[in-house]
Amino acid sequence: MYQPHVAAMQADQKLEVMNQDPATHNIHPIPTNNREWNKAEPPGIAIEDTFTREEIAIPVKCNGHPWMKSYVAVFKHPFFAITGKDGSFEMNDLPPGAYTLKVWHEKLGTATQQVAVSGSETKTVQFVLKPTSGS
Repeated sequence: MYQPHVAAMQADQKLEVMNQDPATHNIHPIPTNNREWNKAEPPGIAIEDTFTREEIAIPVKCNGHPWMKSYVAVFKHPFFAITGKDGSFEMNDLPPGAYTLKVWHEKLGTATQQVAVSGSETKTVQFVLKPTSGS
């Protein structure tokens, strides 16, 4: 398995993937807005690469192990979060302003919500994602 199942990073930040298995894997992101790459990864070796453009969410697979799948979300700004198992998240040090929050789920799709924050204000937002027909 790839762990974590979903990772987030900024554009041009290095993504490091470490193979801690005794088997060789390959890291094969399949982006639509970035350069595709496919690198063999022997046991105990770390692979590094970057994505230069924003893209949510890039599927990553291992060609030799079809059950291995993960996603990488790439942002052009530092304001993003990965939820906990219960769906909760925090975004700290967000500058005052009006924002569009967008959430993504591998099977339930996306949802957006407008929120405005000022000063050191704390806001609570709630998203409800529902399966679309056929998912």
